[in-house]
Amino acid sequence: MVTEFALSEFLVGQQDKRLAAASDRAAHGPERPAPWPYGETPPPDALRVLGQGEGTLAVVQVGSKITAGVLDSSAAGPSKRKAPFKEVPTAQVLALLALSSDGKQRSIDLGGSLGEYRVVSTTSPRGEKTVIGLPLKDVNETLWQLGFILGGVALAGILVAGAVGAATIRRTMQPLDRLAATATRVSELPLDRGEVALSERVPEADTDPNTEVGKVGSALNRMLQHVANALTARHASENRVRQFVADASHELRTPLAAIRGYAELTRRGGEQVPPDVAFAMSRVESESRRMTTLVEDLLLLARLDSGRPVVHEWVDLCRLVADAVADAHVAGPDHKWLMDVPGEPIGVLGDAGQLHQVVINVLANARTHTPPGTTVTTALSTSDGIVRLRVADDGPGIPPEILPDIFERFARGDNSRSRAAGSTGLGLAIVAAVVAAHGGRVGVQSRPGRTEFEITLAEAPAPG
Repeated sequence: MVTEFALSEFLVGQQDKRLAAASDRAAHGPERPAPWPYGETPPPDALRVLGQGEGTLAVVQVGSKITAGVLDSSAAGPSKRKAPFKEVPTAQVLALLALSSDGKQRSIDLGGSLGEYRVVSTTSPRGEKTVIGLPLKDVNETLWQLGFILGGVALAGILVAGAVGAATIRRTMQPLDRLAATATRVSELPLDRGEVALSERVPEADTDPNTEVGKVGSALNRMLQHVANALTARHASENRVRQFVADASHELRTPLAAIRGYAELTRRGGEQVPPDVAFAMSRVESESRRMTTLVEDLLLLARLDSGRPVVHEWVDLCRLVADAVADAHVAGPDHKWLMDVPGEPIGVLGDAGQLHQVVINVLANARTHTPPGTTVTTALSTSDGIVRLRVADDGPGIPPEILPDIFERFARGDNSRSRAAGSTGLGLAIVAAVVAAHGGRVGVQSRPGRTEFEITLAEAPAPG
């Protein structure tokens, strides 16, 4: 912009010098120019003096007489028999005569074929008004070409700068991309359970403490190491607790069996015992039975938590569900038990005993936590290779505050009722653990008047 303005001032200044010379030649030319050899009306004498350049414009007013013309060699034609001048339209002549005769040079756009001119208007002592002008076409074309060149250079500079900047930014952002990739890989690791091998680290090249990115990379590595240490400590603690539960459960089985056996022996003995002693022994027997169930459940959970592989045998869920519903009907005759099972076998791969316990636990949960007369419906279906087992009841529903933790261990909605019914609080936890060990999912939806558990497992074709 500055270059173009400076060049414009320079070129216009040069044109002003030529305009001053042309005006001086017009003012001091011969009083009687040579005879006019053409038939047309002669142009102003200011154009007939020697030295006037191509495109020079002149308008002369003497009293009421006005002559005007533009020096144009192309108007003479190939034969050169016509005058090398062209006329100026009346509107432009009047516009030029309206200019102040102060001798100042100014630009005016005459439009049409004339375009923009640099003109000067003077009045002689005899009252003769003369307007001399030189075209600005060459100046404007030069400025336009310069603007085009400068614009092209500027655009090329912007493109080059943008390309260099983009390459620089990409190169600068590469360490951040590697940091983000490391963080993404860590975020995809299963950190919520089991032993976690957190070996992901930011590359050494991106941990330079002398750069901002290096500081972030170094801090991220320290954080990952801290998390890895915490996960290792957590896993070790879980292993110790799991081993303790397994060992304690295993060791408690024998004394509990002995307590239960002696209680039954005393109750069935022929000797008469006082009523309070008989009641106490029955309580010892029932509580030992409940304690045995709790120990067995804890031992099963410990085995599942240890990640022991599940037995993979083909299991007919239709028969398994039918047996479980029949057992539930015997255990809860006050409930109404319905079943919707296909006539053809539906099979999965897994441990038949554990899967049977899953169905038994879900049905027992419905029986324990719903009032007599509740209808419990068990439905089994398959579609797209997925087996769905649904157990729904029309009971009061699960309290909303209990629902998020329903599959946690020792979760109870009503402690007193659960204890009276012999619940250990581990039934649904075992359901979730067994289903997860079989690669399935379990969920629950509940509202007053309807609670539904849904278990999904991968279907397996029957052998043979």
